[in-house]
Amino acid sequence: MRVFLTGATGFIGSRILPELLAAGHEVIGNSRSDAGARRLEHAGATVHRGDLDDPAGLARGAEGADAVIHTAFDHEFSRFVENCEKDGRVIRAIGDVLAGSGRPFLLTSGVALGTPGVGQFAREDVFNRDDPIPRVASERAGEAVAARGVSVAVVRLPQVHDPVKQGLVSPYIELSRAAGVAAYVGDGRNRWSAAAVGDVARLYRLALDGHRAGARWHAVAEEAVPMRAVAEAVATGLGVPARSLEGEEAARHFGWMAGFAGLDMPASSAFTRERLGWKPTGPTLLEDLARMDYSVPAAG
Repeated sequence: MRVFLTGATGFIGSRILPELLAAGHEVIGNSRSDAGARRLEHAGATVHRGDLDDPAGLARGAEGADAVIHTAFDHEFSRFVENCEKDGRVIRAIGDVLAGSGRPFLLTSGVALGTPGVGQFAREDVFNRDDPIPRVASERAGEAVAARGVSVAVVRLPQVHDPVKQGLVSPYIELSRAAGVAAYVGDGRNRWSAAAVGDVARLYRLALDGHRAGARWHAVAEEAVPMRAVAEAVATGLGVPARSLEGEEAARHFGWMAGFAGLDMPASSAFTRERLGWKPTGPTLLEDLARMDYSVPAAG
């Protein structure tokens, strides 16, 4: 297939690209910059120039494609609500290009949207359309374009990591560096799911090759990593104490991250593994945190 890949030079997309090429697919990779375009050409992809702030221009990359994988996202988490709304606009614009064609459209969301209730593991068969989590905008937009004849499936992400970057943990590291303490909320028993970036990239390729309209896939290798364990690993790496915070003190410390820091977000990938034959083999989140070079800022 000829696949249009947004975010092709990004953290996850740059790993998906060689997965697709090795499987025999042609790739149209989106890039915002000349440097990114050169990297894509060197890797063997055709380049489309586009930007999330111009949804229609970005979506034109899908015009000659047989399928679309959408991983591009503005990861400035302090503007998370705004960026999720922007993602919804991009999904609808790509949907305009694909409408009525039945061509696969694989978009990206977060595992927390599959949580059936407090303390329960997120599942692929659950989607709360009224969830207050802002990333709901992506899946709502996916449903809207599916209603217009687009063959939509969703890959939901946990904390995706390598020794340089670890999803929300990366800004948490920088917050801890600046504050001189690696904090957790309460007893730190709230849990986050995680997966190594190489395993996540392979899942996108499997989800494309085994495409099922309406499917939701969970890229979860570790179902429930306690936040206290993350804090202690970061504390060791930075050489600062790990400490529990609560209430107003926690809110002041975490700032914009306060809405995430205490969330309990365990997630299952049992359905994904069974249906796609996905078997993650990469390192754990704590293993990558142990290998990280804390002398340099965490990747944004």
